[in-house]
Amino acid sequence: MKPLSDPISNTRVKRDLRDTLHSGILDYRSEALPTWCPGCGYYGITHGLTLALNEMKIPNQNLVIVSGIGCAGRYPFFVRGYGVHAVHGRALPVACGIKMADPALTVIAVGGDGDGLGIGGGHLLHAIRRNVDVTYVLFDNAIYGLTKGQASPTTPQSQVTKTTPFGNPDVPIQPIPLALACRASFVAGGYAGLPKELVGIFRRALKHRGFSFVVVTTPCVTFDRVNITYDGMRDAWSEIPKTHQPSDFKAAVELARDAPRLYGVYYEDNRPEWMELQGTLSDR
Repeated sequence: MKPLSDPISNTRVKRDLRDTLHSGILDYRSEALPTWCPGCGYYGITHGLTLALNEMKIPNQNLVIVSGIGCAGRYPFFVRGYGVHAVHGRALPVACGIKMADPALTVIAVGGDGDGLGIGGGHLLHAIRRNVDVTYVLFDNAIYGLTKGQASPTTPQSQVTKTTPFGNPDVPIQPIPLALACRASFVAGGYAGLPKELVGIFRRALKHRGFSFVVVTTPCVTFDRVNITYDGMRDAWSEIPKTHQPSDFKAAVELARDAPRLYGVYYEDNRPEWMELQGTLSDR
């Protein structure tokens, strides 16, 4: 009598597991499992960035992840590399200091909209104008998640939150137009519900020689059921048109103003005279 065949030997799950084990992406994931809420968009961001790091084969010993406070503050624990958990809003000055101390390192700063645009908003402006070769990934869920649902700098006007029971009275910050107004040398946007599309964005950001600002819109499935939701965002995002030239600053500003739900690279400045400002910073 022939033994029964394995019922899942040809399933997609087993095939995906085999491909994952052989792909090398686990070389960039620590043994600590992410502890965000089930369904959080941060999982998609983590996967996209892990895939990008694996494709670029950045040595683990040359990788540094710096975070501030908030849900995104946990991120360094889940990556195989050096991790620094800075204080609230201070991820960027720490990241810039590390890069300036050792230009050979690949330095990535991560933070939420509250951490990066609230208490840390002033540091963003100075990191942009100094154009230090750091990649900054802003996890924008338009709410304070870790402290249980208060209004953040990107919360839409009139939205009801724990701290705005009658509706948010403040006009929200728009991160991409802000970065463009400050003339960041690399500005991109993405959506956590499209992790595969994030890979190319992260790869270009990491290769860029200068300050790279990537804003990733992500749902907070626990404290925001009305604004940024998977259902509401599913059909709201589209790719930046192929005809767009990232070197065209004016076109980038127009895209950010008229079509904020676009993923891809809005602007990249690789002018030789601009890159010379990097001084001794090494090429990737």
